[in-house]
Amino acid sequence: MARPIVLSNGRLHVGLNQYGLVHDFYYPYVGFENHAAGPHTRHRIGVWTDGIMSWLDDDAAWEFTHSYPHTALIGHTTARNLALGVVLEFDDMVDCDSDVFMRNIHVINTRDHRRTIRLFMHQAFVIGDSRSNTDTCQYLPDNHALLHYRGRRVFIVSAESGHHEFDQYSIGLFDIEGREGTYRDADDGELSMSAVEHGRVDSTLRLMLDIDAQDSARASYWIAAGTTLRQAMGHHRLIQREGVHKHFEATHNWWQHWLRPTLKFSSRIPAQYRSECIRSAMIIKSHCDSRGAVIASTDTNMLNYSRDAYGYCWPRDGAYAVWPLMRLGYQEEPLNFFTFCRRNLHPNGYLMHKYRADGALGSSWHPYLHANGQVAPPIQEDETALVLFVFVQFYQLHPSAKLLHDYYADMVVPMAGFLAEYIDTPTGLPAASYDLWEQKFYITTYTTAVVYAALQAAAELADAAHDAANAVRWREAAQAISEAAHQHLYDGDSGQLVKGLYYQDGQRQRDTTPDIATFFGVFMYGLFAPDSPEFRGTLASMEREFAIDGTRGIPRFADDAYNRSAASGSNAWPVTTLWMAQYYLESGDRERALGLLEWVRAHAWPSGVMAEQVDLATDQIVSVAPLTWSHAEYISTLLDMVIGAKQ
Repeated sequence: MARPIVLSNGRLHVGLNQYGLVHDFYYPYVGFENHAAGPHTRHRIGVWTDGIMSWLDDDAAWEFTHSYPHTALIGHTTARNLALGVVLEFDDMVDCDSDVFMRNIHVINTRDHRRTIRLFMHQAFVIGDSRSNTDTCQYLPDNHALLHYRGRRVFIVSAESGHHEFDQYSIGLFDIEGREGTYRDADDGELSMSAVEHGRVDSTLRLMLDIDAQDSARASYWIAAGTTLRQAMGHHRLIQREGVHKHFEATHNWWQHWLRPTLKFSSRIPAQYRSECIRSAMIIKSHCDSRGAVIASTDTNMLNYSRDAYGYCWPRDGAYAVWPLMRLGYQEEPLNFFTFCRRNLHPNGYLMHKYRADGALGSSWHPYLHANGQVAPPIQEDETALVLFVFVQFYQLHPSAKLLHDYYADMVVPMAGFLAEYIDTPTGLPAASYDLWEQKFYITTYTTAVVYAALQAAAELADAAHDAANAVRWREAAQAISEAAHQHLYDGDSGQLVKGLYYQDGQRQRDTTPDIATFFGVFMYGLFAPDSPEFRGTLASMEREFAIDGTRGIPRFADDAYNRSAASGSNAWPVTTLWMAQYYLESGDRERALGLLEWVRAHAWPSGVMAEQVDLATDQIVSVAPLTWSHAEYISTLLDMVIGAKQ
């Protein structure tokens, strides 16, 4: 299930599902410690009127729309139930300053008579994402709020309508001892007023709204977060005192200010691309933790069906995400990301597979011990190379002695030193590591291209740092890799560059699987000239294999089985589709490029959220949504369309 609305301030991050319900609640890191993880923790919303109880996610009569209409990371969800005669309109946000999730709820009575509508707001946490049963919830009579806490994670929940606070509440157990949750206490329109529980606890509160015929009323709901009771209580009392509307206005203004570079750029692109451009920038920002990690996706739907989700910082994904932000003119997010990478760099000069938002190593399925007894770090070398390459692009945009002082010795030198030394002796190519798609441990053309470009870029930075020895060393290493690539990576029989090289029984073998990453790598990082037979043959192979005509999305590689249904072929990826669009823009085939760009737009959620994959047989979104990388490549493609790939 996608998250059509995501909200964040760099510490508190909330994902709303297709029913407008809280389904991800991260704090105090984006992408780490999801306190609403699990199949039974969505925060339900119910309406009771005329003796009928209806929950938004249980009643098929509800119809939903999702959007970001405010030129700010403020989501709008409309839930309409014609049979019940009720419309709910939610404006949702995470406050720009305080760690508070807020909902401004517009309740509309579409009947021709006055009615009492009871609105129920339910919340279920597994605090600390521990799946343990040690949470506590208490009613706070002095503050008229519900307190959920466990250790250093504290959440205070409250609501009001006009000058009327919520009038009933219930606290109890869920998903344990046969308990479904306190939301079932609301089925008769009344709550039990139970004031405390510990274990696996949830809570529900009620707002009573008397609404005239064809009229409406407004309610406010919020969850204040803190690492201490004092901190969370301070946020809660601030909202009680000032009201949510003041904070909505302040947050709207904050996003208007942050979006200035994006808005300036979007005025230069065709109108049909502007809203997705603005929303993509906001979604990238929403996945940036304030301490530097850039999270691949905060959609935890996969966690319920597989071993893990995407709530990690892959250095590669992070680099591709901050690259378009840099080109738009942003500095804070890229600098925070580079600081995160410098802080977590391995002593041997490489970045690991992925990281949690707090900088700890993320889970991995890559071993240190590989085939034939080979011992090598469980890394994807392109991640180290790409971060180095993008950092140099940042320096070229904002050259300063301070930037060199802060990053050259502690990040650039160890990274470039590792890349220059991590070489496969028989071929002279970058030694085996896991490929871009995390599947195979071998030498790949894509990684070779990124390493080549990173070493060239590092040499330029060495010149700026007056480090002549390393400048010469890294240029020579890049040149040697280029020569080795021309010698070993082209397969004359198939007329294309190989995806990779591997050793089997002591013999070097070629993997000639058509892979968009192979072509994109040599195109973007200049490993082969565009008029070379290697480049032209690889392009022809991609166009032939994937029938690229500008009308449909493009898979990662031939016969890609990841997440595909039994009835369909390989899924298309917005990332690889946009990569090809970038090439066609560079080569002057604007018609085909715009066709691919339009396909990506057409397969996003109405709110603008873009997924990782699309099933070409059904046109359905597959895997996580949003995927930060998809949004980054969308903006990069628009930048190439207006500014050009070389700038």
